[in-house]
Amino acid sequence: MSVGKARRTLGILAVSAVVLSGCGGDSDDASAGTGGSASGDSCASGEAITLGLLNSTSGPMAISEQTVRDSLLLAVEEINADGGILDKQIEVIEEDGASEPAVFAEKIEKLLTEDEVQAVFGGWTSASRKAMLPVVEANEGLLFYPVQYEGLEASENIYYSGATTNQQIIPAMDFLASEGVKTLFLAGSDYVFPRTANKIIKQYAAELGIEIVGEEYVPLDSDDWTTQVAKIAAAKPDFVFNTINGSSNVGFIKAYTEAGLGADKSPIISVSIAEEEAPAMGADLTGQYASWNYFQSVDNPENETFIKAFQDKYGAERPTSDPMEAAYTSMYLYKAMVEKAESFCVDAVNEASDGVTFQAPEGLVTVNGENHHIAKTGLIGQINADNQFDIVWDSGEPIEPDPFLEGYDWWNSEAE
Repeated sequence: MSVGKARRTLGILAVSAVVLSGCGGDSDDASAGTGGSASGDSCASGEAITLGLLNSTSGPMAISEQTVRDSLLLAVEEINADGGILDKQIEVIEEDGASEPAVFAEKIEKLLTEDEVQAVFGGWTSASRKAMLPVVEANEGLLFYPVQYEGLEASENIYYSGATTNQQIIPAMDFLASEGVKTLFLAGSDYVFPRTANKIIKQYAAELGIEIVGEEYVPLDSDDWTTQVAKIAAAKPDFVFNTINGSSNVGFIKAYTEAGLGADKSPIISVSIAEEEAPAMGADLTGQYASWNYFQSVDNPENETFIKAFQDKYGAERPTSDPMEAAYTSMYLYKAMVEKAESFCVDAVNEASDGVTFQAPEGLVTVNGENHHIAKTGLIGQINADNQFDIVWDSGEPIEPDPFLEGYDWWNSEAE
């Protein structure tokens, strides 16, 4: 694999970790990187395999991460009912990241070193992912991260099944330009994803001739957006680009509504409000927009089956959404990579990953073995009165992942 040569992570937290012996790294194993029969796989010698689920079921991110956990459990249930992975049933160990990056780092180390799981699935915020990154690398494990993020990262030990920047942020900007948008206000939570995403947005906006008329941030655990929304109202932008995460969106929408703003006045395009969050905002979001790679309204047989299975398990009132679909997809991609490798060993799985596909609810997805991202179709949805999204724009075909924006001449990583 050459992804290690390309790795250029930003702001990685210094987290010490004990190197895992046994099932994580397999450089000392004669079968490492070459696969082998299921019965002879030294990385999973028992009758079952153990996977870790690490999601925030408490704290401000629980509003979003609970549904990811639910979709992962659905995928595990389905895979086990179909015979498991290499004839091994999946057993799950769950941990709560508690919406705190330091807790994510602590819990993933426990999962890898004490529980010796074959892989971990979870995380949401980029702060949580960056906290886990040095731990999973030091322990030579695997993390499947299901949420759109700011890009500029690749790791041999992480698979990114959510969108990178050129699959969500750039399509959103292309849509705004096609709508004739000339002025844009940026509103985000104060951590790495919104800050980095907005740096990219500002550079692409200059390329598109769109003026940024304001930029405001509020801490992830704060719900008070009154002052910042007043600035939006004064600036009167054509659109607001929303990179707020978690329950802070509730405070933002509350202040936005109280200021007399709506879809007809400075409409919003969001990258973290989906079907799960929209009904929880406490306001009518009809007419607002979001950029994702999946909506419940995607029309294909796989999505119809997925929605039915999810609602049969969790209730007909439960919607499906992009991050939970990406998490569900990641479990099936892991299964496909292991079965192609005929091994649970990390080196063998990585060696086998390139070109692995899955006919997902969002459509066909393909793993890029070089950067561990997924080719995904870009979609723009507009919220209707039922808190569902009518798809108003799509990229037409899957977008190849370009996490470092190497194919975009306007991007300057050194610029402020």
